[in-house]
Amino acid sequence: MQEMKYVAAIGAVGGGVDGESLMAALEHDPAFIAADAGTTDAGAFALGTGAAAFSREAIRRDLLMMLRAGLQAQIPVIVGSAGTAGADVHVDWVLEIVGEIADELGRPLRGAAIYSEQALATLEADRREGRIRPLRGAAELDADQLLRCERVVAMMGVEPLQQALAGDPDFIIAGRCSDAALFAALPLLHGFPAGLAWHAGKIVECGTLACETLGKGVMLVTMRPDSFSVQPIGAGLRCTPQSVAAHSLYETADPYLFAEPSGTLDISASRYEAEGETAVRVHGSEFIAAEHGSVKLEGAELAGYSAMIIGGVRDPLIIAQLDSWLDSITAYVRAAVANVLDVELDGESYRVGFQVYGRDAVMGALEPRPLAAHEVGIVCSTLAPTQAQATEMAKLCRQPLLHAPIPEWKGAITGFACLHNPAWVELGPVYRFSLNHILVDAQRSDVHRLKAVALGVPTELREVAL
Repeated sequence: MQEMKYVAAIGAVGGGVDGESLMAALEHDPAFIAADAGTTDAGAFALGTGAAAFSREAIRRDLLMMLRAGLQAQIPVIVGSAGTAGADVHVDWVLEIVGEIADELGRPLRGAAIYSEQALATLEADRREGRIRPLRGAAELDADQLLRCERVVAMMGVEPLQQALAGDPDFIIAGRCSDAALFAALPLLHGFPAGLAWHAGKIVECGTLACETLGKGVMLVTMRPDSFSVQPIGAGLRCTPQSVAAHSLYETADPYLFAEPSGTLDISASRYEAEGETAVRVHGSEFIAAEHGSVKLEGAELAGYSAMIIGGVRDPLIIAQLDSWLDSITAYVRAAVANVLDVELDGESYRVGFQVYGRDAVMGALEPRPLAAHEVGIVCSTLAPTQAQATEMAKLCRQPLLHAPIPEWKGAITGFACLHNPAWVELGPVYRFSLNHILVDAQRSDVHRLKAVALGVPTELREVAL
């Protein structure tokens, strides 16, 4: 095959697919439509709780547009990292939505589901046999750390997607997946160079973020044996060599090398040139195949339960000595928690912390240019093993926040204005990512599990193991 085109519908399913641009892209005869649906940017809650970062209706709307376009063009629709984290519960949840869409469209849909969640007992056997290794900066994995995980997913590469594509599906709903793999799988099956296939996927997986300016639209990729082109379709959108090269550096620690499950993308020799008014053509990208493939493991564990108080300070005398004022409140709360709850703030299981918005809430101690402010917002957050304890700790913070004195004021003062009433807000369970490891030489057939699914048939969802 000398040329293949495909469409990246959006950078995140649920973010709002532009239907007009998507339908316009079909005029270019694409081979498939794909979109990433997951991220770790949203935090560990999705993996820990099984929830999604986008609303159900937003995800349903985007899937409906993509599936309609796919059916019209008779091409597959591929979605990876379903439901934000790509755990089994997310894949099943998205399949339910696709089933509703099939009913609405009044026609059956044939597809594939790929599951990526890992059994902890099986991973423990892998750990004992030395197949789980830490990534840079992480410690060796121990059994306790693994067993504390609520869920663990393994990020798939192109191979499970290619297996699913062999069945000529209307759709693929995949669990946790390399973003670029969604777009590289079919071009690689048709013999396009690996470096070009992976690099194109790397650029368009975030949708129109690779454009010079942000806007609504889709990305059209044209694969060739010696190069690929990226072209936005949407009003006012344009790619330039600078915007595409810059996006090649997005979300990576190395400017040239990007690790994928089956090897490493090397863009050190890549060249970017303008193609017409809005497109960019890329040459020279290479791929270094790994001797033994690996998959990244992502796990989430329960850190505790949280509550918070949000408020503001406008008193210039308090702002001038804000750190010492907050230190005095922390000392007061520490004593109160010990007296009332009979526990100590240890910074791990029991925590009270303050973030000051308007000064250094984002960068903290790393802030290079602290600014003087005429008002600041303060978020007081608590963490404890139970919600009742976390809420009680927040309640113990309210009074000192309101009335903590400073030397310049005599008598009682109220220097803190609460945003809510009651002042405290219960946040529920808090999860944290607890694995930064890879599973090497993963030959187990159950690392990623493929099922054929038929939706919109007279009976409810049918599953047939492939």
